[in-house]
Amino acid sequence: MFENSGTRKLQTLELPVKGMDCADCTIHVQKALTELEGVESAKVLLSAEKAVINFDPVKVGPAALRRSIEKAGYSVPVQASPVLALETIELPVVGMDCADCTVHVQKAIAALPGIDTVRVLLSAEKAVITLDPQKSDLNAIHQAVKEAGYTIPQTHLPAAFASTQETYQEPDNPKLPNYLNSILTLLGLILGVVLFVIVVGEWLGLFDTLTDKVPWPVGWLIVGIAGYPIFLNVIKASLRGRIISHTLMSLGAIAALAVGQWPTAVVVVFFMRVGEYAEKFTTERSRQALKNLTSMAPQTARVERNGTEQEVPVGDVRPGEVVVVRPGEKIPVDGFVVSGQATVEQAAITGESIPVEVSDGVGVYAATIARLGSLRVQATHVGTDTTFGKAVKMVEEAEAHRSDVQLIADKFSAYYLPVVVAVAAISFLFTRNTLASAAVLVVACSCSFALATPIAMLASIGAAAKRGLLIKGGKYLELLAGAQVLLVDKTGTLTAGRPRITDIVPLTGKTPDEVLRLAAAAERYSEHPLAQAVLEAAAKKEIEVGEPRQFKSMPGLGVQALVDGLPVTVGNRRMKETGENLKEAAALEEQGKTLLYVVQNDELIGILAAADTLRPEVPQALAAVRKLGIKRIELLTGDNERTGRALAANLGIDFRANLLPEDKIKIVREYQDQGYKVVMVGDGVNDAPALAQAEVGMAMGVVGTDVAVDAAHMALMRDDWRLVPEAIAIAQRTMRVVKVNFAFTALYNLVGLSLAATGFLPMIVAAAAQSIPDFGILANSSRLLKYRPLKFEGELIPIPAAPLQKARPTRVQPIAAPNPAKAKTSPTSLEFLPLKGKKVAAITDQPEKESISCDCESCSKVSQQPMVNEKVWPVLPLAPKQKDQ
Repeated sequence: MFENSGTRKLQTLELPVKGMDCADCTIHVQKALTELEGVESAKVLLSAEKAVINFDPVKVGPAALRRSIEKAGYSVPVQASPVLALETIELPVVGMDCADCTVHVQKAIAALPGIDTVRVLLSAEKAVITLDPQKSDLNAIHQAVKEAGYTIPQTHLPAAFASTQETYQEPDNPKLPNYLNSILTLLGLILGVVLFVIVVGEWLGLFDTLTDKVPWPVGWLIVGIAGYPIFLNVIKASLRGRIISHTLMSLGAIAALAVGQWPTAVVVVFFMRVGEYAEKFTTERSRQALKNLTSMAPQTARVERNGTEQEVPVGDVRPGEVVVVRPGEKIPVDGFVVSGQATVEQAAITGESIPVEVSDGVGVYAATIARLGSLRVQATHVGTDTTFGKAVKMVEEAEAHRSDVQLIADKFSAYYLPVVVAVAAISFLFTRNTLASAAVLVVACSCSFALATPIAMLASIGAAAKRGLLIKGGKYLELLAGAQVLLVDKTGTLTAGRPRITDIVPLTGKTPDEVLRLAAAAERYSEHPLAQAVLEAAAKKEIEVGEPRQFKSMPGLGVQALVDGLPVTVGNRRMKETGENLKEAAALEEQGKTLLYVVQNDELIGILAAADTLRPEVPQALAAVRKLGIKRIELLTGDNERTGRALAANLGIDFRANLLPEDKIKIVREYQDQGYKVVMVGDGVNDAPALAQAEVGMAMGVVGTDVAVDAAHMALMRDDWRLVPEAIAIAQRTMRVVKVNFAFTALYNLVGLSLAATGFLPMIVAAAAQSIPDFGILANSSRLLKYRPLKFEGELIPIPAAPLQKARPTRVQPIAAPNPAKAKTSPTSLEFLPLKGKKVAAITDQPEKESISCDCESCSKVSQQPMVNEKVWPVLPLAPKQKDQ
């Protein structure tokens, strides 16, 4: 049933699908599957009643695939595919405070029968387990975690192996209120104890007195009682063949006891407990950003049921139900407004607190706050299926995508402990000083190496999420920090994604209304922005749009359908070769407009021209990107060459035009083959393959398609290009903090081991010092929680849509109507304008500001025959790779 596929360790799974009876059914199933994160492709075969799915098993499992098909209204027989019996559950795990803890828990659970995969998340304090409920025992999982030294709260155990209801609850660990004051207090306590013990104790001969006056059994008993929890964990780890950081300190304490220095052993145990608290404190601090994010989630909803309002937990709300939101309350679901009007603060989603007006029919999101008004909202997505729920999920699971530097640190920390033991043994051989060797064991701090990277990464990811920037893992922060090339889509990315039909060129005796009617009917079920522009133009003209049959959408070309019994295709110039030679088309392209060719029964019957507006913040954002070290910026568009050149010249960047989705992937690989790290920014379905191929794919805006967001590695939750340079700045700042963390940890261990091995570091000082790296990492990484906005130069001014002359922006006058006065008084009318012997219908309700054309790449998929040698790219040589400064 499973097959390996490709180098990305994808798997292919065939699932039987029951209930499909037409071609539309296959489209629904395919769409349901491809919208899942981790699904690379899906082919649905109507005759064979099955779906062939190519997916990443790390991101999505068979059970999720089955549920997606069932949500679409079809069934998957479990008995026909035993692998579907696997279920995924999430269990909270209490007691983890470092990366080693997650490894211990993962190994303990993975060793049990019936377990398929295990992911343990330190920041979210939970284990995500895929298992076969027929072969697995939940009590066995609980016992395995307990034997590993951790616990699963009984109140969180699911009653059955069905997927647990996911709600937003904070871990059971209590919050630590004022962290800065706590750090200062704890450091003061440590320093005070160290000064008292070393200065006063040694000066008064306190240790010698205690050793002489108190019998050694009493001293041993004190050490045993004080260090019992730690010693127990060390014994359990040793029985399982593991060495943990406390193992070395325990050996140091035993060495002190062996030479009769039980007071020293007591002090070592005391600092072991302090160090344990420090690790938990540091980890808890790193979780705070995630806790702050989840605290924004509403806990209850007011639902209309049986004619009354009932307050229920958010998890009990079902899609389709109507919830009531009063002023000042959080909206509990994603949905659309049925009635009411309010201003809604969307900071939880976009990171911006500026409220927006919503009324009937407008979409709203969970965790946003209704101000100055009440709403009745019909739920479309609830719980973790909401936009906010997906955001929390992404942040929770971000640590599963570990950076290369973190993987190296984890491997180093695993080998570090044996090295420390060897150094202690060598020190004893040369000095014969037991306490010096014990000091080596005590001063070593292996956990600091494991904490240096994840603490910083989690802090950045959590803080970025509150700014409207979702990052899927530290791996992508590391890659983004070293990126050299930025590739950018146009429609909905550089432009606002709201094109408008501005001109209609009828051909072969057709009227403009007839051309528009046929185009609108063919585009009726397309989701591309240009299709919406065509439909809006038809609606303004009050043209009745017919029902298309055999609709087909093909990314990169256009759409095709049967209208009035004849085949109609609408798309770019690949649709009709003769369209390239039309003077009318060339004139419109010179204005930077996107053209749609309307073909009926293989005959070109008209041309539609559309224009879009450049996002006003784009020039400033690109300037900031260049300052951050991106060496090359290139526009990738499926639009015509003239349109691409106009926009690229206006922004001072390179471009390639007339691209199909597969061409974008080739360009990404072209740069990667030359050793460059590539960032791709896009928002459409066609961008998804290129987003996934790039080292870092950024999906622009919450309005971007789910497919693009799932394929991307970062999601920009609002349509603001300034988030792109902010993301790069966050990544670079994070990596600087990580490097400082490693440098500090390495320096501490090097100096500490050297002084201890040579006998210059008293054992008590060594015990006190071993907590220093944890607090140093915490203090340094906490800087990432503070937001540092980038400074953008100049005023945000929209760029007019126009080709350039001598690299300077010039205003291109629109084609003047013969009767401007009439056009002004009738803003929704169509005027016939002369254009070199042809009649052109120009829609005169255009915005005052000129605009830049929209990309027609996603609109296209028109011809089923492959077009060979149709691409027109200006192939630009890559700039020579420069050494990083």
